[in-house]
Amino acid sequence: MAHPYAEVEKTILGLREAFVEAERRNTWSWIADEFYAPHCVYTCPYGGTIAVVANGREEIRRTHYGRDMDVGSGWAGWSFPILNYAINGDFVITHWVNRGPGKRPDGTFYEQHGVSYITYDGNGKFSSQYDLFDFAHQMRLCDELEDAGLLHPDLKRDWVLPMKKRLIDMLERKGQWAPRS
Repeated sequence: MAHPYAEVEKTILGLREAFVEAERRNTWSWIADEFYAPHCVYTCPYGGTIAVVANGREEIRRTHYGRDMDVGSGWAGWSFPILNYAINGDFVITHWVNRGPGKRPDGTFYEQHGVSYITYDGNGKFSSQYDLFDFAHQMRLCDELEDAGLLHPDLKRDWVLPMKKRLIDMLERKGQWAPRS
């Protein structure tokens, strides 16, 4: 039986607020303890280049919210707002953006859209999350930010260049797509 709508909505709105706080702090790993059940499975296939599959809260803390988000000051100035959500019983779909620092000359944000499929587990925790976003366009967004002088060199070195290599290797069939925890 599904949990009450208000309970599920309160939790997804809490996650939305936690993202704002994590952006302010520029640290993300604490979100794993706040919103994910001990047995939660978090998956992000990164456009087919790697599959980050975190089994359990500790792996979520180390991988998605740790290694992939806590990249030091490289992510400073970025935000990841949840724009919309839909709830059907214990299932939630969120629409969010990876929003880079600054704005384009026309006033629009440097951003790339994505969606998450989340299962609510009760007690303010999620039992699964699956993220999807257009990884190639994320790399293009980073190029655009670099051209505008807004891409942090640490982010380029520690995340963008290694991920671009994975994407190129995958497209050239040099790399094998395999889960990574």
